[in-house]
Amino acid sequence: VQLQASGGGLVQAGGSLRLSCAASGRTFSNYVMAWFRQAPGKEREFAAGISWSGISTFYADSVKGRFTISRENAKNTVYLQMDGLKPEDTAVYYCAARAGSIFQTYYHISEMYQYWGQGTLVTVSS
Repeated sequence: VQLQASGGGLVQAGGSLRLSCAASGRTFSNYVMAWFRQAPGKEREFAAGISWSGISTFYADSVKGRFTISRENAKNTVYLQMDGLKPEDTAVYYCAARAGSIFQTYYHISEMYQYWGQGTLVTVSS
């Protein structure tokens, strides 16, 4: 599957952005999806994940209550709604996909995902 992330940009602290990740292929509903992010000089970290059905969602503590992950399987797209943005949210955001299921405690592990998008830059000014 090929992933194309979009929606990044420059926003002031407290603002909102919505990232989108469009996937190619006809079996998008079979993929677990996630968003990771990498800030300058830091390692890539998990932000949010969603099960193939969309019923189960998982968040890093740093974004819980501010970010919402969702998916539209009919459109082969996963979203990340980011509200209450902070300067520390500045990073390149990557969407990732895994064929098949993941036990919930493994969503945050980047090695569990086989496919990655190219990333979209989010910059939050103070």
